[in-house]
Amino acid sequence: MARTNKRAILMPSDVSSRVGFFDRFAGVTSDILGRALFFTFCVVLVVLWAPTIFLLHNIDTWQLIINTITTIITFLMVALLQNSQSRNDQALQHKLNAVAKGLADLMKYEAERTGTQELAQDVRELADAVGLEGHESTGKKA
Repeated sequence: MARTNKRAILMPSDVSSRVGFFDRFAGVTSDILGRALFFTFCVVLVVLWAPTIFLLHNIDTWQLIINTITTIITFLMVALLQNSQSRNDQALQHKLNAVAKGLADLMKYEAERTGTQELAQDVRELADAVGLEGHESTGKKA
């Protein structure tokens, strides 16, 4: 039983090569935050900050400020890293769509060349499984 998928399928040729400012910023930030040097900086910062709990234990304002700053930084880092992860997921999906489309085209060609109906059924099942039904090689819906 085949089900119809009505959403458009983007192929790598359909994806714009233009990257917006926020996406570039998130990518650069993600690269920096993923390095060992940044992790070392964070560890040093925590090691320097930790003794202030004991030295300035009467100063609640100082702890409130530190906690607020770390919460804000964490919140912003999660947003930036999520943006980078989403873009990576989309790029991978576009590549998988292109591979599946190429495999479907190859299977269709082989089915037409040999006249095998079983192979044609396999092509339909592959297309249904990856949502490529009616998708032309130009990237437009049929």
